[in-house]
Amino acid sequence: MALINPHINFNGNAEEAFHFYKSVFGGEFAQITRFKEMSSPEFPVSEKEANKIMHISLPIGKNFLFANDVPESMGRVNENENRSKISISTESKEEADKLFNGLSSGGQIEMPIEDSPWGSYFGMFRDKYGIEWMIDFDQK
Repeated sequence: MALINPHINFNGNAEEAFHFYKSVFGGEFAQITRFKEMSSPEFPVSEKEANKIMHISLPIGKNFLFANDVPESMGRVNENENRSKISISTESKEEADKLFNGLSSGGQIEMPIEDSPWGSYFGMFRDKYGIEWMIDFDQK
């Protein structure tokens, strides 16, 4: 079966955000590649961009959360745009609470985690990096 692996663009703070995500989900980074590692005459990298993240991945269960910093030459990412949300289905109410409380710390809660009208335990928020998340536990 195919897996869905979200990929997030950041404006230079991908590494900071991913250390935060790692503190919530646990695990170790599968890969961190900086722009300077890809520098060549065909792809010159400025000193200002050299240590920014070209690719980072964090395994979460059988899936990965991916990200990169967008080079300034490509313009800024609108961190408050209406993006698609990252939806996490948990295996327990306790796991849902742990992820909701951890990831929403410092962010904006749009819908507190609680029993929903459609029968699942659900919450929604934008984390402190502007990424939108939905956490859901359905006993069915």
